[in-house]
Parts: sequence; structure tokens; C-alpha cells
Amino acid sequence: MCGIVGYVGAQDCAPILVEGLRRLEYRGYDSAGLAVYAGGAGREGRGIEIVRAVGKLANLEIALKKRPLAGHIGIGHTRWATHGRPSEANAHPHVAGNVAVVHNGIIENHVALRAELEARGVRFSSDTDTEIVAHLVDEAIAAGAPRLADAVRSALRRVRGAYGIAVLSASSPDEIVVARADSPLVIGLASGATLCASDIPALLAHTREVLLLHDGEVATLTKDGAEITTLAGAPVHRDKKTIHWSPTQAEKGGHKHFMLKEIHEQPRAVEDTLRGRIDLVAGDVVGEAIGLGAEALKGIERVYFVACGTSLHAAMAGRYWMEQLARVPSVVEIGSEVRYRDPVFGPHDLVVAVSQSGETLDTLAAVKTAKAKGARILAVSNVVDSAIPRASDATLHTHAGPEIGVASTKCFTTQLVALLLLAVYIGRRRGVLEAAEARRVLDALARCPQQMREVLAQADGALHLARKYKATSHMLYLGRGTGFPIALEGALKLKEISYIHAEGYAAGEMKHGPIALIDADMPVVVVVPRDAHYEKTLSNMQEVKAREGRLIAVCTKGDKDVRALLETDLEALEVPDAAPEVLPLLTVLPLQLLAYYVADLKGTDVDQPRNLAKTVTVE
Repeated sequence: MCGIVGYVGAQDCAPILVEGLRRLEYRGYDSAGLAVYAGGAGREGRGIEIVRAVGKLANLEIALKKRPLAGHIGIGHTRWATHGRPSEANAHPHVAGNVAVVHNGIIENHVALRAELEARGVRFSSDTDTEIVAHLVDEAIAAGAPRLADAVRSALRRVRGAYGIAVLSASSPDEIVVARADSPLVIGLASGATLCASDIPALLAHTREVLLLHDGEVATLTKDGAEITTLAGAPVHRDKKTIHWSPTQAEKGGHKHFMLKEIHEQPRAVEDTLRGRIDLVAGDVVGEAIGLGAEALKGIERVYFVACGTSLHAAMAGRYWMEQLARVPSVVEIGSEVRYRDPVFGPHDLVVAVSQSGETLDTLAAVKTAKAKGARILAVSNVVDSAIPRASDATLHTHAGPEIGVASTKCFTTQLVALLLLAVYIGRRRGVLEAAEARRVLDALARCPQQMREVLAQADGALHLARKYKATSHMLYLGRGTGFPIALEGALKLKEISYIHAEGYAAGEMKHGPIALIDADMPVVVVVPRDAHYEKTLSNMQEVKAREGRLIAVCTKGDKDVRALLETDLEALEVPDAAPEVLPLLTVLPLQLLAYYVADLKGTDVDQPRNLAKTVTVE
């Protein structure tokens, strides 16, 4: 979500840092800042000087014209708010004593560490978790850490969570120390300079020779190169790599298309959407920032989900969870249908408007209609301060990061996460969901990113099926329960990017019409994990097989009953056994991959399919 850039060398670094951050703008951000070692005491009584600004990099450049930074070593950052609203005080870099820090990720134990530091008299100037790292490093230096890297290692041993950090200290004016855990950092080796960044595009104007930092490693950067160690201090040898990508390819992380990159980013995106929002001890969702209090929620008698396209499919899953976990009657409305049929909204209705961009015109019109009739509005959006959140009473932001491929992938899965969190949050506030049951769901969510990585590691299965079925003209997708919106989403992805006609259907409705289409030439994809609907869906598969349909199954790993109905084991796209509430996050992944590989093999424009737009702002 955020961007990090660092430079140590012989050139004036501020322009280099700003240009590097510009190369990372595609990641999304709401504020930006630089820290540069200016030498001597500096204007503020220290050798490190800071300039920060809210909004786009243009605002930072204006601030730098008013207050230029001069120096040959510095760090920069673009931030997307997680802890603390977008503001200059919350923007990075953060400073403690003679230490400046930029950070991507979430410090999960920040509450306890902050309380501990405040008890020792430390005063905080921001609401962020990042500032804690700056204070811990500063304390370690004051306690006699011999080198900046030692101080950073000491601080990070106290930290639990994800981080990619870069640290600058006036007490070590010739070096930057970087470290990572579950948040990417790459080191660039140039002639007479060393750089670091959270992604390769920021480095390519200066070098194509890089060192990839691994989790649990710390590196000291000087103008002459980089020294890598483990968190325990053991030396690490790392061979440099030469990047052969073009700048555009580099932004894709080496993937052929943005869509493929974004498919593989989903575990990280889900982690980002979850961080800071679940309390497993209490069995609850930390949702005060949403803007919906317990008293308001107790008066809700009905939930309307309003959305379009892929977001509509996420809303359909949200309806299941809202009724099951929060026990609130719920309906799903297509945004483009709402405003023209004079719907009945009232003060006891909660309208959940789901939109990736926050600008979808049909959904925005529905929001305005509902608000005019007295309903309370909650926006679920990936874009801070977009139109739908601004028109709403409350907002639950996803943290997918920028999604460049028109066919949505990671925005969809993070919407699923947000809606499941919302159902738990409302259920707990209304007193209908016990802590133990909420804890079961939240624990399954916390484990889901790793299970998603397991599914994505088996992409070859989807590639095999894509090669087999790329020439087909039609495909049918079936599912029950939350598997039904996943079937709809799988069919939508295929038709969006491959231009193959595909239809998603509730599996129980197959016998009411679609069964007439099934013959030896009709591939039928069935979402059939082991859940409450398993036996019925298995029966639907048998109906397809009896009519010589060509079955493909998204099923639970090791399911012999499903495999017995398939032509070969290669028709099984397996997902790990998981709690029923998180199965949609797993079962959608093979369908995204199948659609991607079919489209790629057909040679269509995967990232920008014909006639489609990323943000639909027309009726």
C-alpha cells in the first residue's frame, strides 16, 4: 500500500527521493514526506530535517520549495493511513531524538509498547504505530548500542507484526539501516551510491543491480554497498540480481500482466485489511473507526446491500454472513435498479454501499436515494475520500492497494473480508453473536492469508485446464450458499477477459433450465467445498455427469467423492479445509487463475479488456 525510498551517496538526495516516490504512486497513498541528514545541528537542533505534506506528491514538492532539504543521505515515504487519520503529524518519516523512521506494515503489539513507553515518560507526536519504532531505536542508541544496526535489531526484537522499515540517525550520518518482515524491501547497488525501496520501479533510474532482502533480515547501507545480517546479527551473503524488466514490467513485479500480479497480491491485501481490526482475545472486531456505534446498530431492523458488478457478488456473500452472524434480515440490490423503482427505505435500515472505487455512479445514486429517505449509509470502498464514502454516514475501507487490472481480483477478496468483519462487528454489538463464535470466525480469517498462498502455489492446475478448455464457446458455473456468488464471480471473470460466454447459476436452479444446455461439449465448473451444502452440490454434479457434461470442481483437498465424478484428477482445483465463512476467499482463487490463463492463452488484452472501464461513472 505504501512506498519507501532511501538514498546514500554523493548526490543531493531530495530530488532522487521524490522521483523514487513518484515511481511508487501506483501503490496508493494519502500523504508523503522526506527525512534528510543535513549535517551539523540542523535548523531544528538536530542533523535530520523533515518535510511532510498531506495529499499528493505535488503538495510535498510545494513544501520542499518553501523549505528545501540539502544532503546526501535520506529516506522518503508515501503513506496510506492505517493507524491515525491522514495528517501531516501522522505522515512519515517519524522522529524520536536523532532517529527518523519510515515504515510499511502494522506493528500488532503497538498498544502495549506505546503504554510501556509512555510510562517511561516518552511523549508521542502522532497516532501511528510507526513512531513506536523510532522511540525504541532512540532508546537503544541512548543505552549504548555500538552501531545503528544493533539499535534497530534491539528495537525489532520487541516488535510483533509486519514491517518494512528504513532508519536514519544523526549519530550514524553515513548509513541507512533497513529491515523487513512480511513487507517487501529491495536494495539497489549503483556506482558511488546505494538505494532502497519497497518496490523495484523506484530504483530503475539509478541501477538494475539489486539485492532482495528476506524476512527477518537487517541491512546497513552505505555509499559503498550493503551489509546484510539476520535479526540475531549473523552475517548473510546474498548474490545480487540484475533486473531486465522495462519500467512498466517492473511495476508488474515480473508478472506478465497486472492482473496476475494482483491475483498473487491477495494474501498480502487480506492481511492489510485485517490488521488492527481483529481482537482474538476478546473475540471481537475493532471497529470504532467505522463510525457505527452500538446504539445505532441496535436500532437496525434491515440491511440493504447495494452494489454493481464484482462488488455485487461480494455483497451477496455479505448477505449470508449478515443474516447468519448478526441475525439481521438482509437483501441485495443492484445499484442500477434501485433509484428507478421507488424503493422503501427508512430510518431503521442500514444501506451498505459496496464499491471498489467509491465512485460507481449507479451505486452513488442509490446511496443518495436511500439517504433522502432517512436510511443510514455505510460505504465499503478501497479509495479514501471518494464520492460514496463522502456521501455516507460511515465507511469501512478495504486496504487492497491500487488495482490496475480492470477485472477486479484483490479488491473483491478484500471486500469479502470487510463484509465478514462487518457482520461479526454488528453481531457482537447487537448481542446475538457470542465471543467464542466470533473468535472462531476471526481466527479462521487470521489464518486465511496463508491458506490463500497455498492455493496460489498450485496455479499449474488452473493453467492445465486453461489449455484444455481455451477453445470452448460456453461454460456453466454452479454453486450453493456462499459458493453461488463465487460461481457468479468466476463466470464474470472468464467472460470479462477471455470473451467466452459464461454463466453462473445457483446449483439448485440448474434443473429449472440450464440442464438443457448440458452435453459432452459443455464444461461445467462446480464450487463444491465441504460445507453445509456439500451433499446437495455433489448431487448436482452427478446430474451433470449423467448428461455427459465435462466437470471441473473447486473442492476441498483430498475429496475422493468429488474426484470419483471427474474425468481425471486434473479437473480438481483444490483448496484447504477451512471454516465455512472463509471458503469464498479460497474458492475464488482457482477461478481467477483459470480465467486469467484462458485469456492469456487466447491472446486477449487481459489488463484492459474491450469495452470495460475500471471505474464506471456513467449510467
